[in-house]
Amino acid sequence: MKTPLGTGSSAAGSLPRPVHAGYALGSLATGAFGTVPGLLLLPYLTDTLGVAAGLAALLVLLPKAWDVLVNPVAGRISDRTRSRWGARRPYLLVAGLALAVLFASIFAAPFGNGPAAAAYVAFAFLATATAFAFFQVPYVAMPAELTDDYTERTRLMTWRIAVLALAILVSGAVAPLVVSAGGDGVAGHRWMGLFVAALIALGAVGAFLGTRSAPTGTVSGSEPTLRAQLAVAAANRPFRALLICFVVQSAGVATILAGVNYFAGQILRDDESGPTLLFVCFVGPALLVMPIWSRVGARLGKRTALVAASLILAVGALTLVAASVLPTVAVYLVVAVIGVGYAGQQVFALSMLPDCIAYDTRRTGRRQAGVFTGLWTAGETLGLALGPGIYGLVLQFSGYVSSDTGTAAAQSDGARLGVLLGFTLIPALLIAPPILLLRQYTLTPAALADPIRADRVDHGVVVGTKAIDPQEKGTTTP
Repeated sequence: MKTPLGTGSSAAGSLPRPVHAGYALGSLATGAFGTVPGLLLLPYLTDTLGVAAGLAALLVLLPKAWDVLVNPVAGRISDRTRSRWGARRPYLLVAGLALAVLFASIFAAPFGNGPAAAAYVAFAFLATATAFAFFQVPYVAMPAELTDDYTERTRLMTWRIAVLALAILVSGAVAPLVVSAGGDGVAGHRWMGLFVAALIALGAVGAFLGTRSAPTGTVSGSEPTLRAQLAVAAANRPFRALLICFVVQSAGVATILAGVNYFAGQILRDDESGPTLLFVCFVGPALLVMPIWSRVGARLGKRTALVAASLILAVGALTLVAASVLPTVAVYLVVAVIGVGYAGQQVFALSMLPDCIAYDTRRTGRRQAGVFTGLWTAGETLGLALGPGIYGLVLQFSGYVSSDTGTAAAQSDGARLGVLLGFTLIPALLIAPPILLLRQYTLTPAALADPIRADRVDHGVVVGTKAIDPQEKGTTTP
């Protein structure tokens, strides 16, 4: 039987293992969609459809930037949904299956090469990004309603990030192999689209079925308008700091993903097995270190652990500036270290988000998880879109030559330098500095347990028609 949040043992403490596993399966869908377009769409446009690198960067950026507008709307709609399956689960099934079908359509290439093909990809990607918003936002909102326990949220995120790492490994490493096995070019990408669509569908259906016995959260009021909800979210200082940090870091991670094929072909001179090996080295260690990161977070706290993971990720990326003179084995080892940092950066950022939502619910008494996760996923999607966009612009300015043969053209030394710096220096500069913002993230288990302390973390916030200042008692506004 489903238990409203805060009234059952599952919501108040540990969740059953089947719920951990079931919820985590949704990361097959988010991981596949978050990885493959960032990895293959830009090379698909530049090296298969013959689109100039600058235009290709724009085509990759704009459809995902659309989600910045649509994600908060998806969150508000899911907050207000009433069904026998709860507020979030219907979207896991319906939007998840739509996402799978639309993803396959991105690489269908009904118009072959040329401007019409580029326009078709942009339109299909836009539709797919919209479906993804209605899957991802409710999915990310669920942890705040599954459990009230601070440590249990980290445990739930550890399961999720483990499956996310597996999804990245399978989709990122296998998708290029499917392209090659399918004959490369347009035909190979069509087969790859179908493969990833099946992975997305498996994750969506698995998450829907796996969370059928999970708590659904208490149905409570929300701010009456989207503008009011956004104002409440903006007033949440810990959330604001965490969101900006995560968005900028996501752009850095996405820049690395966008450069994998280019880095393997132009720097490692191995465009056959190079992308797959890079992904195995990037994600494989993450599957092994998740329990270690969980212990680190319990010992040091989530914020400190996030800072440490981010620094590992940034320093590893910066080290690869020397990739041209390093032994190939050393390059892959450094990529493995980057993967260790990436695993921690993801698990702690995502486990801190439900804490921000719980803090907001405690201080306002309203269920607005969808709005917070709508803003979060909008920001994450923008970051993931900016990464390929940034990398594409670096290629454009460095003189990268596009091709419509399915094979990369010969490149100048300047273009190869752009490939290298876009994969190393630029991600490092995007990942490290934002950790300074985390000084404003002050949520701890003690602060979340004490509503008075929690209320005093922020400056004044609006709750309904009540203006609450941390130094004063509530005063009624007109």
